[in-house]
Amino acid sequence: MAGITKRRLQSLRRRDFLTGAALIDGQWVTRDEKDVVVDPATEEHIAEVSRYSATDVSHAIAAAERALCSWRELLPATRGAILRCWARLMLDHSDDLAVLVTSEQGKPLSEARHEIAYGAGFLDWFAAEGERAYGETIPSHKLGSLLHVRMQPIGVAAAITPWNFPVAMVTRKAGAALAAGCPIIVKPAPETPLSALAVARLAEEAGVPSGVFQVLVGDPIELSTPLLSDTRIRALSFTGSTQVGRLLLEGSAATVKKVSLELGGHAPFLVFDDVDLGKAVKGLMAAKFATSGQDCLAANRIYVQRRIYDAFVDSFAGAIAKLKVGHGLDAATDIGPMTKLSVANKCRAQIDDAAAKGARVFSSKQGDELGANFVAPTLLSDVTEDMLIGHEETFGPVAAVLPFDSEEEVIARANTNEMGLAGYVYTDNLRRALRLSEQLECGMIGVNTASFTGPPIPFGGWKQSGLGREGSRHGLAEYMELKYVCFGDLTG
Repeated sequence: MAGITKRRLQSLRRRDFLTGAALIDGQWVTRDEKDVVVDPATEEHIAEVSRYSATDVSHAIAAAERALCSWRELLPATRGAILRCWARLMLDHSDDLAVLVTSEQGKPLSEARHEIAYGAGFLDWFAAEGERAYGETIPSHKLGSLLHVRMQPIGVAAAITPWNFPVAMVTRKAGAALAAGCPIIVKPAPETPLSALAVARLAEEAGVPSGVFQVLVGDPIELSTPLLSDTRIRALSFTGSTQVGRLLLEGSAATVKKVSLELGGHAPFLVFDDVDLGKAVKGLMAAKFATSGQDCLAANRIYVQRRIYDAFVDSFAGAIAKLKVGHGLDAATDIGPMTKLSVANKCRAQIDDAAAKGARVFSSKQGDELGANFVAPTLLSDVTEDMLIGHEETFGPVAAVLPFDSEEEVIARANTNEMGLAGYVYTDNLRRALRLSEQLECGMIGVNTASFTGPPIPFGGWKQSGLGREGSRHGLAEYMELKYVCFGDLTG
């Protein structure tokens, strides 16, 4: 595998995607200090990016503040036209962007291409949704008065984005903020800066004005500190772990920012004995192994009704055995490397813990020879909630299957965990599906489907899986404030 990534990067049409400069106040700025970008599949150094400081963040905030007035005064249709142009440019350069994503994140190239289209879709969606930021008229409770509620931009926003979807999480946040009339500063994950910087180049080419969209990379703590403490930042959006989300929420308290958090998941996947076995296994493969399992929506606790439990495990194990592990740039690859060694090590620790406590382990052992960041697709059956994998989020290609007997029992077990991002239900009983969609404590539920995300839907979780929503009209509202106006004395 050695050298494959460098060769693909050298063949990019847009060589400027690799310059490692950041976009600050409309200028492409470099710094002497550099961070190295690593191919997680081979651990080779594939690029360098400039490392920026808290001082650079302060300059970016000042630039965003200067840009705020002119950007929010544009007609929503004008802002929308710029967003649509940005989306078109992303699609025009989707091959180069996908290679960047796979090179630094590791996911299979076909999934990276899907992410580019998915990310561009948010820009298109919010381009139109910004024109529908409707207010309301309230029937007056005061004689001679007219009561209005308006939606107005909240101000300068900041976004801290993750490494598992390094393009789509940028555009999902930035599309909403820009459509609402808010400049935004993005701090991407240090593991995957190239994708975000490339998207920033396309934003500039689409006509996004200076200071309206800025991207800086560097030490997460150093760059986040001024974003939290500066009162000019009015909204903060973060996608990542619950642990980090708590710290950011605490850090935002002193300046009372509007905070939206899309945090960890530990999704229950419920399979009832009335469902077609093949349909359920197919859905589970998609829900578990997308992004090589590094997905907050990934099915983690797979509850299967006891009557079909053994047959389901056999069928699921057979499907897992067919997955091909390898470099993401290899067209045959289904499962790429984990982006971070710590993620791979956590997967291995969960497997070892479950095996020691009595779980059965089904693994092809594929990928063990490829490097430390690779984890073989693994099925653990007869899992119990006291095992690490039973109560901790799994961020990799490790599937935990647990038997259950009754509907009441499995609802209680599924709701016990403090995470509540997504849940999945497979049943052919409509009444049961309706009951479970009401009773499961999750922000999003897929019934007989593993595919339910996209720009029109309100993406977000309950409990410790986050605050607020992304996508949909609710995502636009994260970057807007309500203003109530009372016009009095209209009779005089």
